[in-house]
Amino acid sequence: MAEDYRKPEGGSRRRERPGAAARAQHAGEGVVVNAYSEQWLKRGFCWVYKDEVLGRTGQLTPGQVVSIRSREGAHLGMGVWDAGHVEVRRFREDAGPIDGDLLRRLVDAARVRRVIPPDTTAWRWLHGENDGVPGVRVDVWDDQLTVILDSPSLLVLLDPLVEALTTSRATSAVWLAWRAADEEEAPAAAGPARPDGLVWGRADRKEVVVTERGVKIAVRPWEGLPAGLYCDMRDVRQWMAPHWAGRRVLNTFCFTGMFSVAAAAAGASAVTSVDLSAACIDRARANFRLNGIDPDQHQFEARDTFRALDQLRRKGERFDVVIADPPSFSHSPDGPWSAKRDFTRLVTACLRVLDPGGWLLVASNQGNISPKDFLGFVQSGGHKAGRSLRLVHQGSPPMDFPAALDFPESRYLKCWVLQA
Repeated sequence: MAEDYRKPEGGSRRRERPGAAARAQHAGEGVVVNAYSEQWLKRGFCWVYKDEVLGRTGQLTPGQVVSIRSREGAHLGMGVWDAGHVEVRRFREDAGPIDGDLLRRLVDAARVRRVIPPDTTAWRWLHGENDGVPGVRVDVWDDQLTVILDSPSLLVLLDPLVEALTTSRATSAVWLAWRAADEEEAPAAAGPARPDGLVWGRADRKEVVVTERGVKIAVRPWEGLPAGLYCDMRDVRQWMAPHWAGRRVLNTFCFTGMFSVAAAAAGASAVTSVDLSAACIDRARANFRLNGIDPDQHQFEARDTFRALDQLRRKGERFDVVIADPPSFSHSPDGPWSAKRDFTRLVTACLRVLDPGGWLLVASNQGNISPKDFLGFVQSGGHKAGRSLRLVHQGSPPMDFPAALDFPESRYLKCWVLQA
C-alpha cells in the first residue's frame, strides 16, 4: 500500500510542522568563537566545532538560528546551532535570515550547475557544504528525492527545503533519512529524535529502477545513502567502460553490484561478486536480470571478502581486474572494518589473485583517511604482495559531487586504477 504523507489541499502537498518556520533569529543569540575558528570562517569554512566556542549568548537549543561573532565582536555569519561535535553550521556570511528564500536560491543554483549525462536518472542535487547547505544532501532517484540530514538540529529547515525542491522539479515523493556519524566524531548530545520515512507526496516502499548511462539498477530511496547506488563513482565506471571487454573481473564488497553489472554489460568474460550480505548478493543478481544479463553465467559469493580472497588464492583463481571499494562501516565475523588496520591487508590479498599486468581498482570514501595515508596503505600492500604498482588512472567524483576548496573534508574520495 502506498504511503501518502499528506493529501493535497489547494494543489499543495507541502509538509507542515507548526512552529518550524517561526523560529526566531535574534541577533543577540549566538556564539563567540576563538581566533582559530575565526581564521577558518573568514576563509570560507562553514563549521564551528564545539571546542572553538568561547561563549554563548541566549538560551540556545538545537535548531536555533544564531549569529557567529569573533572575540572582538566582528560578525562572521549566521548558522544553525547544534549540541553536537559540530556546534554551528554556517549558512550565510552576512546577517541575513536562513529562510525559504535562501534555500530556494541555493536549490536552484545547484540544479543549474548540474550537467547530468544522458540516460542517467540518479544524481545528487545538493551536496552539503559544497553547495552552501552544510549537513544537507539531496539525492534524485528518477522522480523521487531523498533528503539526508547530518543532525536533527537541521529539521528546522525541512519544510522550506522540501517546498523549494518540489516547486523546482517534478517530484512524486520525498523521503527523509540520516547520515551516519563519522567513526571518529564525538557522539552528539541528547537532542531531538530522528524521524524518517516519507515526508512529502505519495509512494510505495518498493524499489525504483534508475539508470546510469543506460545501465539499470534498483534503489530504495527511503534507505538514504545506502539506497543501492553510489553515484559518486559514476565517472570511474564511465572511464572503465572501454576496458571491461573480455576480462575476468572480481568485485569485492560488491554491495548491490553496480560495478559488476557495468562490467558484464560491457563484455567482461566472467564476473565474480563478493559481499558479506546475502541480501546484497540477492539484489546484485536481480540487477543483472534487470539488464538482461543471466546471473547464472557469473559467480556470486555471500561471504566475508578476506575469507573469499584467501579461498580464491588457495584455489589458484586469477583475475584481470579486481575491485576493492570497501564501505566506511562494515562488520564481519572477524570484527568491524578499520581502514587503518585492514586496508593494507586488503590490497595485499587482492594482488595475490591478480594476474601479472592486471588492474586493481582501489578506493576509499572515508574523509578521515588522507591521500597520504591512502598512498601508504596501497604501497605497503604492494610491497607485502611482492608486486610493483603503477598508477593508470586517478578517479574523481562527477560534477554533481563538487568539492569546495575552503572545505577540505569534501575531498573525501580516493580512487586509483593501478597496474600490477
